[in-house]
Order: sequence, then structure tokens, then C-alpha cells
Amino acid sequence: MDYWQTIRAESARFGELVRALDAAAPVPSCPGWTVADLTYHLAEVQDQWARVVQGADGSTLTPLRRPADPDLPDAFEAASARLLEALAEADPAGPCWSWHPEGGSIAWALRRQAHEALIHRVDAETAAGLTPAAPAEPGLAADGVDEVLTVMVAGVPEWGRFTPDGRLLRVRATEGAVVTDLTLRLGRFTGTGPDSGTEWDLAAAETAAGAAEVDRAPVVQGDAWGLDLWLWGRGPLPVDTATDADPALLAELRELLVEATQ
Repeated sequence: MDYWQTIRAESARFGELVRALDAAAPVPSCPGWTVADLTYHLAEVQDQWARVVQGADGSTLTPLRRPADPDLPDAFEAASARLLEALAEADPAGPCWSWHPEGGSIAWALRRQAHEALIHRVDAETAAGLTPAAPAEPGLAADGVDEVLTVMVAGVPEWGRFTPDGRLLRVRATEGAVVTDLTLRLGRFTGTGPDSGTEWDLAAAETAAGAAEVDRAPVVQGDAWGLDLWLWGRGPLPVDTATDADPALLAELRELLVEATQ
């Protein structure tokens, strides 16, 4: 899968859309955000990761200065060009900073930024009234389900602890012959942030690998693109999705993703 080309194509489409939209227009898929907020967000993210790919420590970077609204499309396109150039020059096997315990490589950053650009292109199309949004390229949606679950949901920092509560949920997404099949353990994350001293105790999830767990987990199964959008909060659970899971369990999974998927 060519994540660099995905970033290029999705970012180009995003740039076209936000340049044509009113900066003050609302973004229905991001409640409380305007097109200006959305444009700045993706510009800031792509600027940060351009610098990270070039060797910066992402935890110490100063955020991109937010320009006046009329200048935001230009600022986004400049940030996007910096990211694409940095990634093109980097070795995918090389190291870079990451906030995720399984990150730490250029390849991880490539994948993360591909899905970031994809989902915010969907947001821009939604703001433009282009619904339903154009689907992802073949295979990318199934990969997106895997990415949102393993990166945005699962992953406990080394200073924290995940305690499962016995509940399970299996997510099976299909796109042609491509299948993403993951089982999650639900539970709680606890720990003390080493830098902030903040005490954390919140609902969380981790991936499960045991065959016995997989076999007894309730399943939610359906089209990968529909599930990807639902997990990101960009649409309801598709009506043709099959599931034997308690609706409250599905709602809890979405709640785990709320803050991570703006």
C-alpha cells in the first residue's frame, strides 16, 4: 500500500475543498469546528510530522502559528508540501519520535498520516455538502479499521497499566478479499504521567490474540469503509452491519474513540 501517494492525493483534494469553502462554515462531522479550524488542524498536524520525520522530538515542538483565516489554505498547502518532501527523503525503516508505544518509525508515521489525511478529506467533503463522501481507495478502508483500533484505541504507555474487565468485542471488516479481524479486551487504564504527575483512570481497550477469547467474543462485521467511518465518528453504524454485540458495548467502543478521533 502506497501511503505516500495516499497522503499526496487526499491532501490535494482537502486543499481544493477548503480553498473553495467559506472559512466560517461549520464542519458537521466535527461538531463545534469551522472550516478554518479544520484547515488549521491538518496544517498543524502535517507541519509537526514533517519536523518529526526530519528528527525532531514531537513532545517538545511549538505548534504551527495559526495565520489569519484567508491565509489558512496557503499555510496548509505549505505544511503538506513539507511533510511530503520529508517523507520522500526518509527511509521508511528509519526511526522517529512517536507518542504511541508501537510507533517510533518513519513507516508508522507514513501510515498514521495517510489515515489522518483521508479522514479529514471526508470532513472537508462533508462541510461542502458532498455526502456520502467518496470512499477510500481499495484496501485502505480495511487498513483504516486496523489502524484506528490498534493506534487510536489500543496501546498503553510503559508507565501505565491496562486491566481487562472480561468483556470482549471482535471487529471484522471486509473489502473484497481484504479482511481486518481484531478482537479487543475492554477494561481500564491507570497510571501516573511521568512528566505531568497526572493520575489517570479511564476506560480503555487492548487487542487480544488468544484463540479462546476470539471464539467467545461478540462480533460486529460489515463493510470496511462503513466501519472505518463509524469508528472515526463520521457516520452511524451501517444498517447492513451484522452484529451479535450488545448495543451498549458498541456505544462504549465509540466513546473510547471520541477524543482521539476529532
